[in-house]
Amino acid sequence: MGGDAFLTRLGSPEAGPRWLLLGEVGFDSVYEDDVPLAACAEIEGLFTDLPQRPRERFTLVGCAPDGAFADLLNRLPAEALGTERAWLDDVAIMAPAPSKSMSPSWSGEYLGDVLVLGQRPSRVGPGFVDIDLDGLVHVYDRTDAVVRPGNVAQFVLLGGDETPYGTCRDVSGVFREQAPPLVPQVRLLGCRPEAPLLAALDAVGQSSKASLRRRRIRAEVHTIAADGSAHRVIDAVVSGTVESGEPSRFGGELLDVTVDSDPQEPLPTAVLDILTHWHHGPPAQKNMWSGYGRELRHQWAMVAAAHQSVAQDRPAGTTYDLDGRFVTDIEGFYCAVGEAINGPGGYFGCNLDAFDDCLRGRFGASTPFRLVWHDSTVARDHLVAGYDRRRLAPAATMEHLLGIFAEHDVEIDLR
Repeated sequence: MGGDAFLTRLGSPEAGPRWLLLGEVGFDSVYEDDVPLAACAEIEGLFTDLPQRPRERFTLVGCAPDGAFADLLNRLPAEALGTERAWLDDVAIMAPAPSKSMSPSWSGEYLGDVLVLGQRPSRVGPGFVDIDLDGLVHVYDRTDAVVRPGNVAQFVLLGGDETPYGTCRDVSGVFREQAPPLVPQVRLLGCRPEAPLLAALDAVGQSSKASLRRRRIRAEVHTIAADGSAHRVIDAVVSGTVESGEPSRFGGELLDVTVDSDPQEPLPTAVLDILTHWHHGPPAQKNMWSGYGRELRHQWAMVAAAHQSVAQDRPAGTTYDLDGRFVTDIEGFYCAVGEAINGPGGYFGCNLDAFDDCLRGRFGASTPFRLVWHDSTVARDHLVAGYDRRRLAPAATMEHLLGIFAEHDVEIDLR
């Protein structure tokens, strides 16, 4: 039974559950991500505010710096090593290519927003130095493992645009095992489990490997709207091992199910506030995202993406109006251009690649079209060159966005 049929059987959405879980339990068959597992009233632990990700320390061991990296190190006075900091932008740590015609077997790791803390002679030998850095490893989730590659005796260092930064014999602080769960348990409250989840609950208390496997769950979370439709909450996943089930305080035959969570980052609690704007359908007016900061503006675009309807593109030559009053960051641009093209709560990209993809069609507009960008000076003042510490990448500038529009023959009227 698919998710739509399951929702029909649940009955009145206004008095019914708030969340729908679609996924798999047990992993004994080919993975199907749309199998109904449960509907529930609340989910504890799925939305949790975390402290800012801490910066990390790394050491390049036995380093032979080159190019701009060597120039930066030479500018650090010897008496200040270890105390004076110098910003290095980003650093890629790669394996040497086997030959000019072959690519390395390992794709490498990337360090963002790097500061040089100091250097000292290395035990590797004369002419080599150990260099201490401060920054962040590029990972999708802060709990992700970073696996050390095998059979790499020397690492190649690259800067932006693959600028050579030299080599090093080893790196400490980068490679690590997966971190423990940031939220140890997720609780499904007021849960109406379907057969696969009931089978997992039946295996609770058994100690065999087979029973442990039967208790494994991975489910994407969908929010149930007032009209009974369900929409995926992007990046909201219940993944782990079913630990217990007990009668729920919500009464009836409902259960409260506890899942020992796998390592993963939860979504911010303010996503719940964002979702309320869609409970009775798309927002009725534009710019309801404008009071949010950058992270929540990104989450707004994610919710808009999950709610986008597949509609025929409006014809080429159409004129759209972009309200630029709140485009104070790149996330605000994505929210504003989504609403310019597709109305309140509209989606037209959530990052540069997605934005470029939307301009190729199937997201509401056919190119070429005309975009009237009102209050464009706001973006001109804020979308400027520099380093974006949220994205760990060079900042997306207004000029870059205008260049993408130009590549797709979009006429821009800046006002």
